Amino acid sequence: MQSISSGGPGRNPDLFYSLTILSSGMDDPQPFCLGGRWKSSPDTSPVINPYTGKTFATVCLGSQSDLLAAAATAAGSFQETRTLPLYARKKILHTIAALIEERREELVSTLIHEGGKVRKVADGEVSRAIETIMISAEEAGQITGKILSLDRTPGGKGHTGYLTRVPLGPILAITPFNYPLNLACHKIGPAIAVGAPFLLKPATATPLSSLILARIILAAGYPKEAVSVVPAPGKVADSIISDERFGYLSFTGSPDVGWDIKNRAGRKKVGLELGGNAAVIICSDSDPDYAASRIVAGGFVNAGQNCVSVQRVLIESPVYAEIEEKILSGVRELKVGDPADPDTDVGPMISADAATIAEESIRSALLRGARLSAGGERSGALLPPTVLSDVDPTFEISCRELFAPIILLTSFETVDEAIRIVNSSTYGLQAGIFSDSLRTIRKAFNAIDVGSLLVNDIPTFRVDEMPYGGVKGSGIGREGPKYAIREMTVEKMLVMNER
Repeated sequence: MQSISSGGPGRNPDLFYSLTILSSGMDDPQPFCLGGRWKSSPDTSPVINPYTGKTFATVCLGSQSDLLAAAATAAGSFQETRTLPLYARKKILHTIAALIEERREELVSTLIHEGGKVRKVADGEVSRAIETIMISAEEAGQITGKILSLDRTPGGKGHTGYLTRVPLGPILAITPFNYPLNLACHKIGPAIAVGAPFLLKPATATPLSSLILARIILAAGYPKEAVSVVPAPGKVADSIISDERFGYLSFTGSPDVGWDIKNRAGRKKVGLELGGNAAVIICSDSDPDYAASRIVAGGFVNAGQNCVSVQRVLIESPVYAEIEEKILSGVRELKVGDPADPDTDVGPMISADAATIAEESIRSALLRGARLSAGGERSGALLPPTVLSDVDPTFEISCRELFAPIILLTSFETVDEAIRIVNSSTYGLQAGIFSDSLRTIRKAFNAIDVGSLLVNDIPTFRVDEMPYGGVKGSGIGREGPKYAIREMTVEKMLVMNER
């Protein structure tokens, strides 16, 4: 495969998109992709490095007319993409995965600079993006149908049905800042697998990795008109939500925005992944060292900016003090600071404003009687791993998604009490329970209202092939390539009269 790390005369421009801002800065705003063409605009937005607080790059923002134009090109290319043969779709996806691997360091550096992601997490996100694309290629070959005998009743004599799945139409995808590359792949990979054009609107805080991904997809050979990646402010993007040229809208983000989008989406099918305030139950019969180590791992990865980041930790009272100390011991070993340092465990939040909001939540909880056991004081966008102990589950900090490196410790007396606390949330994405009792595990699984319950592990666990999504305020639909493909397609039947 030809290298795409450097350019030269006569080379395919889609293969060359070296972000020289990584080393020397870039004065020119980065264009966006509209129907396979790269377009600049006078309306721009800075991309701020959360750790330094300095502008890392500038991107062009799309207008309402740009988004409408992207919808038109997507609709116009649907006939071409929907008739792409399976071998072509699989080849394109395999090439995308290979090109992501080839540009790994560029993508890792971009994720560090645009989102403040620590290097080990950024590298892991690139690996997961590759896996997501490869799984999408595998699942493309599993879009199968079946033959139905229709003669169960006399009226069906001589008729046979051929049932298959077909794409609903072009895909409108909206992604957040926290995992800008892999979450884009979770929407685009399945879209290519089914043969659908797409318009991706990435978060304006972290658009660069998505723009690189657009270059990669074009270089891999997907029809140009089917590829649009357009950063745009939310108010501008509102104009495209109700556009009936899209068959499916996939949104990952905040609940208020997500449910509003669903209400305005019109007749198109909608998938929403809206986050949560993940709870973990630690029973006295579990392994305390293992449980504590997993809590530390799940509470502070990506500075807690994860829809399933461990937030509420419910500990059975006989082992509360022991588990608390083991968690604090693990927290003390975490290195906080420069995300570019390979040894850093916890980097900055997405912005100083986000860290300030988190810090204010901590202060409010302390005023109501919680106890600060670790962290708590920010420096710019850096908020160190924070542990609040003796947190009443009715406190406001327990009832909403924090999206910050904060965990809340609460004791309970019985498993039934712990289950009631977990279910008191308006969210229902994932939860975890640590116990060696099969009876306890069965009770928790039957009673806790979530999309997934993790046994002897944290709710932060996710591998990209699993069905991922929640209930209640956490959204509707499921991601994971196999399940996203199901969301993006509809059953269609051919009936043959054999007369």
